[in-house]
Amino acid sequence: MGQTPTLHLLYSCPFCWKVRGLLEHLNVETDYVPVNGMRIKKDVAFTGDWGKVPVFTDEQGKHHVDSTPILRIIDEKYNGGKMASRGDRARQETWMEWVDAHLSKATVPILYGSLGSALKTTTRISKIENFGFISKRLYAWAGFPIMWGIIARKRVKKDGRKPKQLWHDLLTEFTDAHDGQPFFGGDAPDLVDFAAFGYMRSVSPYPQFRQLTDHTNGMAWYKRMEASLN
Repeated sequence: MGQTPTLHLLYSCPFCWKVRGLLEHLNVETDYVPVNGMRIKKDVAFTGDWGKVPVFTDEQGKHHVDSTPILRIIDEKYNGGKMASRGDRARQETWMEWVDAHLSKATVPILYGSLGSALKTTTRISKIENFGFISKRLYAWAGFPIMWGIIARKRVKKDGRKPKQLWHDLLTEFTDAHDGQPFFGGDAPDLVDFAAFGYMRSVSPYPQFRQLTDHTNGMAWYKRMEASLN
């Protein structure tokens, strides 16, 4: 019998939440291993030059990287590939690319789109992540001006929409693609659902999540996804 699978992760990482949601849904016994956000490359040095999270290690000790390929591997290994085979494969691949291209990039503006939001986010992250005593404080007070001033402001300016409007537009586009079904995958979620759910779920620990809760169809789908977890 092999080892218990592990998932090296950051609790604030949207890509990690994609993978974790699928593992929970499939009830895969997994050890979740938090890494130090200030030394990620060192903590996952066993992957070689990858240097990012999530990293999923299966029962045989094989390391898998990059969240979307990990979703497909988990589905194949623990679910017989049923989610990947739901519906039209080309449609699923098109929308997986859409989710990874759009929802992933919407997380930074909603969390860091203003100076106040950025401070709330970095303070919260400093409490939930596996930081050391000094790095916890350094991240909380030095991280927010960097995330707001260098990254988030550029994305908001480039898109032209307020972060809340961006999310609402994306949720409308995504839920319209469900064609009246409870999930993108039809009567049950597929890999696209779990990718989208992971990005949205990564916002849920923060006060800014309230900006998403008045999107009726988006929240109805989100609650159905939550109910699907074991």
